[in-house]
Amino acid sequence: MKKIVLLGYMGSGKSTIGQKLAEALNLPFIDLDQEIETNLQKTIPAIFKERGEIYFRKIEHQTFNHLLDENKSIILSLGGGTPCYANNHLKLQESDVISIYLKASIKTLVERLENEKEHRPVLNQNTDDTLETFVAKQLFERSYFYHQAKHTLIVDNKSISDIVDEIIKIVN
Repeated sequence: MKKIVLLGYMGSGKSTIGQKLAEALNLPFIDLDQEIETNLQKTIPAIFKERGEIYFRKIEHQTFNHLLDENKSIILSLGGGTPCYANNHLKLQESDVISIYLKASIKTLVERLENEKEHRPVLNQNTDDTLETFVAKQLFERSYFYHQAKHTLIVDNKSISDIVDEIIKIVN
């Protein structure tokens, strides 16, 4: 039974790569944020606005644990902050989990996130920082948690199919 968990900063390609990987390996794909939205019948921005980040992180932790505790093979893409809260990073080390950090440079992330602010609640916080500074600070803060993954894969300047092929080599 394989539990392939993709983690990394927002914009690193977790959902896109996860979907393509699921097709290639013929495994079910679950995007953790979409799973939460489906379960609560609200968007992530609406959950943040109505209930706050602490509530969201609690639901995220419960959903994450539930999915990993199920007795089935899955490909799971996490939200960018998931490994950083409620000791979720410890789950990345479990024996039946193949955790992969999709590592992108600040430059790559900023290019990908430039037009995404309205869809990403974390980017909508009132701050004087430029997007580049904000991303750099968050990457620094999250680095320890991201590096708890069993594998790190640099995604800069690689096609989706190349990244999927590299992951397949890791998991087989």
